[in-house]
Amino acid sequence: VGKLARELVAAHPDCALARLRTESAFDERAAANLMAYLNDQVDATGAVPSDTTVVVERFRDEIGDWRLCVLTPFGARVHAPWAMALQSRLRDRGGMTAHAIWSDDGIAIHLPDADEVPAAEIALIEPADVEDLVVGELGSTALFGARFRENASRALLIPRRRPGRRTPLWQQRLKAASLLEVARQYGSFPIILETYRECLNDWFDLPALRELLRRIQSRELAVVEVETATASPFAGSLLFEYVATYMYEDDTPAAERRATALSLDRDLLRELLGQDELRDLIDAEALETLEADLQGLSERARARSADGLHDLLRRLGDLTVAEVADRLVESERALELLGALRDERRATEVRLSGEQRWIAAEDAGRYRDGLGVMPMAGLPDAFLEPIPDALRSLVARYARTHGPFTPQQLAHRLDITADAAGAELAALEDAGTLVRGEIRPGGSGREWCDAEVLRRLRRASLAAARKEVEPVEPEALGRFLPAWHRIDRRHQTPGVDALREVITPLQGLALPAAQWEQEVLPRRIGGYSPTWLDALAGAGELVWVGAGAMGRDGGRVALYFREDAALFGPPPSDPPPEGELVTSMRDALAGGAGFWDELLDAVGGAPAEVFSTLWSLVWAGEVTNDLWMPLRAPHKLPQPRASAARFGRRTARGGGAAHGAIAGRWSLTGRLFARAPSGDERLRAQAELLLERHGVVTRAAVLGDGVPGGFAGVYRPLSELETLGRCRRGYFLAGLGGAQFAMPGAIERLRDLRDPDADPVALVLGAADPAQPFGAAVPWPKRGTARGPSRTFGAQVVLMDGAPVLYLERGGKSLVTLRDIDPSWCRPAVAALAAWIQTGRGRRITIERVDAASVFGSAMEPLLLAAGFFSGLRGMELRGER
Repeated sequence: VGKLARELVAAHPDCALARLRTESAFDERAAANLMAYLNDQVDATGAVPSDTTVVVERFRDEIGDWRLCVLTPFGARVHAPWAMALQSRLRDRGGMTAHAIWSDDGIAIHLPDADEVPAAEIALIEPADVEDLVVGELGSTALFGARFRENASRALLIPRRRPGRRTPLWQQRLKAASLLEVARQYGSFPIILETYRECLNDWFDLPALRELLRRIQSRELAVVEVETATASPFAGSLLFEYVATYMYEDDTPAAERRATALSLDRDLLRELLGQDELRDLIDAEALETLEADLQGLSERARARSADGLHDLLRRLGDLTVAEVADRLVESERALELLGALRDERRATEVRLSGEQRWIAAEDAGRYRDGLGVMPMAGLPDAFLEPIPDALRSLVARYARTHGPFTPQQLAHRLDITADAAGAELAALEDAGTLVRGEIRPGGSGREWCDAEVLRRLRRASLAAARKEVEPVEPEALGRFLPAWHRIDRRHQTPGVDALREVITPLQGLALPAAQWEQEVLPRRIGGYSPTWLDALAGAGELVWVGAGAMGRDGGRVALYFREDAALFGPPPSDPPPEGELVTSMRDALAGGAGFWDELLDAVGGAPAEVFSTLWSLVWAGEVTNDLWMPLRAPHKLPQPRASAARFGRRTARGGGAAHGAIAGRWSLTGRLFARAPSGDERLRAQAELLLERHGVVTRAAVLGDGVPGGFAGVYRPLSELETLGRCRRGYFLAGLGGAQFAMPGAIERLRDLRDPDADPVALVLGAADPAQPFGAAVPWPKRGTARGPSRTFGAQVVLMDGAPVLYLERGGKSLVTLRDIDPSWCRPAVAALAAWIQTGRGRRITIERVDAASVFGSAMEPLLLAAGFFSGLRGMELRGER
């Protein structure tokens, strides 16, 4: 192939066409097309790749990245190992992460963000070094992974679970990847060695590559180095392979997608797809900032003196007086400075497009020859000499000083016809000065843009996209998590269906029983009613399991849907109690659920002892009830009441079954978790539940939830979910560890909440609410208080735009400030706290201390008074509605 290309180019065109017609099946058009292809390559690079010539071509693509192409006809088996060696050499010597592809026609290397492309000598590797470079690079390639999978399958190291059914390819890849990670630890593992042998011998031709490099070293092969404005025909054909990178993009978040897509070759996408839509990639704010700089409208680009104004006129061209004023630091001096320039013969006034404009004196001849504008008399002759291609130079300057524009905008500004504007734009495009495409965000149709302006725009957009990819501050989690949990959400129809939706991501989370009904559920469902919870529990759809006692306050419970309980497993709870009465209680319940009276008969102990034993088993997670009512009632056995009725003797033994603390049927929880799936399936379900609950799962969040096994237990299933595309791993929250997993939608929402609102909103939230991240996923702000805040049920936190500012301890007697007192945040924060107190039926708060000192005389006292508190005997008081 290389020999034929060299001979056809060297021959007379008629002889070359005749040879193709006689020695091949080409007709006249095919022969002419092939010769045109070869001649275009000669025009672009001065030579065609052949059996005696290697062409090393470099060029910048449309958006400024360097491409390095090594064009030879020696085939993919030579080019593949050569490309790997080049990648290794570029990384070791220049610290650049190069992306290479190869085909039978050569190698193409993409060098993102490289200021200078390496010289052609980087491709001239020593023949003795090439094998070591290739072997070192081969193990991390997709080719090695694919060949290893096939070799492992042939060796029956990846058996089918069911011999009669096929295994999905993605499962084979997962199994092969896991096997490869283990096998890498053993250098003599047979399948590893076989894969290297297959790649190096069957897929690569290393002897031919070493011979090729030797011939280059001995100058038997000529190396032609050339830098072109755009890809040559041979390089363009090779670079079509890069389109696969764009076609197979994954479901990464928008910021990562934009950052990746900005590094693609838009020329090739335009040729392949018939369009070059950059609208979704260009950042609108970056475009606005760049246009302000180009037009001298930004603060740093405005003129401060007559000299600066003269430079602006030379750079921008014609301006009206109003436009000049917009570009001056002191806008009122516009006429003064223009008059000074006119007196010095450095600027002149002309009439263009029906209005008076000012131009630099140096442009007088250009505007006269290009637009027919007559300058004022008295200018030096040097400024009035004929200017070749005057209109084209004015069009080029307009493009250099504007963002993407349409021909109509250009024609209106220069007062020329649309046909004249189109002809000049097309000529500049042919010269490589301008590019055309759908560029401006929110625009329509195709626009024109200066190539260098587009490169600057691409770099600014890429910088903006990378800024979006940067991890957000932890305070953003305080804005994100309440929104993710839909705290105080509106526009939801209350009812049992809404309760099911709220409980689903909170399954297995151990919280105080009272907190579920007083804080968690009411904040997520407007108009919450306890009857909904009773309805789900009474129907057997919802179950609760004890998760540890809390003294007189009852204990923690975890909620499950009955069908999901076995999947998530029991929550951590108190150690199982021991004793004769405990054994009797377990034996009594082993036969099935029973009422309180039935338990008394079966156990035969004193009612008080049976009651205490029953609830110790509840908090150990062994016993549950089919009603929620026992969790609402006081946790003590009611006093027996005497009754003269013949059939009322049971009431004297414990208050009767109607009493809340002993109502309903009691049963063992072992039945709920009896059909537990495998450990891997349970961990996978736990990982999915954590993603649903938190949106962004961090190590601290998992520890805060008390998940058995901690973060290490769910790390592997989270990684598997990442492989399946269900979540994404990254560094999303600064300072919270590098291993973070997030749902794609959560990433977008978190980044949308990166910056605080201009008008911050205060939110009062329970300190122990799962939607309150501080003290769990995020540490509390450090303050010099004697006693720091904690995640305690009953305590309240006031978040100002996601940041904690006030902490009201349980009982309301002490208020802790978590930020230096400033009326800008204190007033809305205290007002929100007062509104929370007033909307609570029967709620009464008396604040006695602020930061461990008396509230009277503190900086918070006047703010509390302004919010509606009044001075009481012990402190500042406020009551809720009755």
